[in-house]
Amino acid sequence: MKFSEMPYSRPDMEALAAATTQTLEAMKAAPNAAGQIAAYDAYEKKMQTAGTMQQIAYIRHTINTKDEFYNAENDYMDEIGPKLQELSHQVNTALLESPYRAELERHYGALMFKNLEIAARSFSPAIVELMQEENKLVSEYQNLYASATVEFDGKIMPLPLLGPYKQDPDRAVRKAAYEADAKFFDSHREELDTLYDKLVKVRDAQAKKMGLPNYIPLGYDRMGRNCYTAKDVAAFRDQIAEDMVPIVAKVKEAQRRRIGVEKLAFYDEPISFADGNAVPEGTPDEILAAGKKMYQELSPETAEFIDFMFENELFDVLSRDGKAPGGYCTEIADYKSPFIFSNFNATAGDVDVLTHEAGHAFEAYRAFKQELPSLLHSPTIEACECHSMSMEFMAWPWAEGFFGKDTRKFLYSHLAGALTFIPYGTMVDHFQHIVYEKPDLTPAERHAAWKELLGIYMPWMKLDGDIPFYSEGEGWQRQHHIYSSPFYYIDYCLAQTVSLQFWAMLQKDRANAWEHYMAYTRQGGSRVFTELLKNAGLDSPFEESCLRGVCETAKQWLDNYDLTGIE
Repeated sequence: MKFSEMPYSRPDMEALAAATTQTLEAMKAAPNAAGQIAAYDAYEKKMQTAGTMQQIAYIRHTINTKDEFYNAENDYMDEIGPKLQELSHQVNTALLESPYRAELERHYGALMFKNLEIAARSFSPAIVELMQEENKLVSEYQNLYASATVEFDGKIMPLPLLGPYKQDPDRAVRKAAYEADAKFFDSHREELDTLYDKLVKVRDAQAKKMGLPNYIPLGYDRMGRNCYTAKDVAAFRDQIAEDMVPIVAKVKEAQRRRIGVEKLAFYDEPISFADGNAVPEGTPDEILAAGKKMYQELSPETAEFIDFMFENELFDVLSRDGKAPGGYCTEIADYKSPFIFSNFNATAGDVDVLTHEAGHAFEAYRAFKQELPSLLHSPTIEACECHSMSMEFMAWPWAEGFFGKDTRKFLYSHLAGALTFIPYGTMVDHFQHIVYEKPDLTPAERHAAWKELLGIYMPWMKLDGDIPFYSEGEGWQRQHHIYSSPFYYIDYCLAQTVSLQFWAMLQKDRANAWEHYMAYTRQGGSRVFTELLKNAGLDSPFEESCLRGVCETAKQWLDNYDLTGIE
């Protein structure tokens, strides 16, 4: 079904509460495991439909945050989301405490019960009101960001459309675009600081109510992490700082020389070549057509997938006033449909986001086809990001169809960007650990912490710059994950390490690389992250040799890549 034709109705909380009660009674009365399975599966279908309505409302709200109807529905979803979680918590607890648990584990798999135990730890009826407050604050941030417009180049435009100006070969234009961006955030500095302070404190309050020392363990449980700990992540961050930052510093030094500046300023970060970055050829429709052609040629599985996405209009990619920032992929479960959301802005990022989000969508499409149980439909987030970040590299053989004469520029800058992103993403994670370990930090202290981390993870940046928003440690306010999805960002870094393994395979044998990718994807969420990797012949990012190996291989490729006539 086309997305525009999907009907929407507000979930009936009274009916869902009644269904929960009936399910609990049916599970209690069930004489065997089969009876409990039947009751649970029927309940999951009802909750799936409620979730479908949530996603439709969310998508339509983010497509146009000025739509009054879906604004109201989004507010309603913020209100009922924790209540729905409470209902599911009751049924999941009954499943965990079932006298037939051993039989249930054989039916659903032990991992599902491990994930249910983690989910149970992340919720308590005592924190419902606090969760509702958190949801409202996140929506408030998103709506503020979506409302952002700036006057630039004689036009009024949303922030994403500054993208091409931020990559202009003329340094003065880049600086002016960054200044325009910063001006919006500076004008809302107090509001943004207050919003984040409230978010940190409401999350800390939830943790404290659940008997935890701070939000970090609760945040990890909400991310569903089932095979590594905060200690493992800290060790990964240390390795990034020790082993990877020096390698990336050399990549950034080469960039500095190419663009001819004394020291990289924040507004130099996006420009890879003195005569301009790779720019996709054609209109947004032509870029989408090139993407469709690529997936039709990549494999029979991707051909079937992309035809389904186009036939059902399961994407919205053009940036416009009132549209929420960023990009995402989500799932509309009742219709077995992924949905891709993006903000095209005539930069290489349009292709990156198309391939990235399509990687998520492809995994979801395959999982729907395999009819995996809902709790095993997708793996944990870091594993999901492997699908997307690796798909970006799988698109390399078709790069010329997107970039034409700029193909060499794109390939070089894409790989360089994959390397240079990891320290930044790690810094985002480190910042959040500092913040939630010390929830009473003032806004000024948080900005100071960010600036200090910039010196550790991005030492090549000029921190005495002339745009204080960036140089004085306020730039984190642009990163919506910090507000909306605590502890998410390290998942990108772990996944990027995996994607670089796929990239290395791709350089040797494209067919073999794709087979490894499918071996990874076919598993859905049936294994924990590290087991998914092992089963697909991949190394874990937590292995020291893995990170160092992929980084050195990528750096060698960059050093030897022919940039004649480009630099």
